[in-house]
Amino acid sequence: MTDTVALFQAFIRVVEAGSFTRVAEEQNSSQPTVSRQVATLEDHLGTRLFTRTTRKLTLTDDGRSFYERAKLALEAVAEAEGAVGRRRARPSGTLQLALPVVFGRLRVIPHLKGFLARYPDVSVDLVMSDGFSDLVEDGIDLAIRSGVVTDPNLIARKIGVTRRILVASPSYLRGKTPPAHPNDLFGHDCIPYTRFTGGVTWRFESPDGPIAIEATGPVRTQSSEGIREAVMSGLGIGFVPIWHFTDEIETGRLIVLLEAFEPKPVPISAVYPSRRFVPQKTRAMIDYLETQFAMDPTLNPKKG
Repeated sequence: MTDTVALFQAFIRVVEAGSFTRVAEEQNSSQPTVSRQVATLEDHLGTRLFTRTTRKLTLTDDGRSFYERAKLALEAVAEAEGAVGRRRARPSGTLQLALPVVFGRLRVIPHLKGFLARYPDVSVDLVMSDGFSDLVEDGIDLAIRSGVVTDPNLIARKIGVTRRILVASPSYLRGKTPPAHPNDLFGHDCIPYTRFTGGVTWRFESPDGPIAIEATGPVRTQSSEGIREAVMSGLGIGFVPIWHFTDEIETGRLIVLLEAFEPKPVPISAVYPSRRFVPQKTRAMIDYLETQFAMDPTLNPKKG
């Protein structure tokens, strides 16, 4: 079909240009190539389309008839391609979206109503887990992750950035001396996040360089929800992204500690399998969340 369309296009351009040579120049081709295309079409149709002389090309009766029909055929092809293109350009289908539990609950799900109103042909299947899914094996279209993505089989697009902070409740700090330096944490109950190795080692920045502390305490958890509840219950100090506790900090239910030693911000990325064609539903969600995150001070410190 593609070859036939190309032959139709060459024939129509020769009719309109009145010259094989002119069409060859337009196509950055050669006059013999264009002439062969028309000859191939004539063989396919079993009739001559042009009367050729050394000075002029003249359409035969069959050529004139075929010219009008060929134009209509190409217009129909263009319309069909356009219709498919418009349909593909409109996001549709089910989006498999993998989210960390607390981040999804606090920072993504509240935006889904607006997304679905804008893209009514899309539905979202939420996969909520603090672990990393195998996007290809699990059929995940898109995941939101914090930190640097190093997997060469994945594409990561930064859509936000967040601070990591130390927090504790007034009930925990009551009767205790708040830490003034990261080394003071050795005298406090810390709540390590054990899902990943890095959750046990807390890293800070100082004028003298990086500081790493091994967090210890009577309570450890591999759950982001567990961190929230343990900190709010006064069980110790948590080291978390600021978006975990925005309202609690603003209302004084939690206190931020050691701000002078705060580590570098952590990127928030939209991550998807490396592939040539990214579905429109995936692109739409990435763009939408990036726009929403840009207005959130906890995910865009410049807004704070």
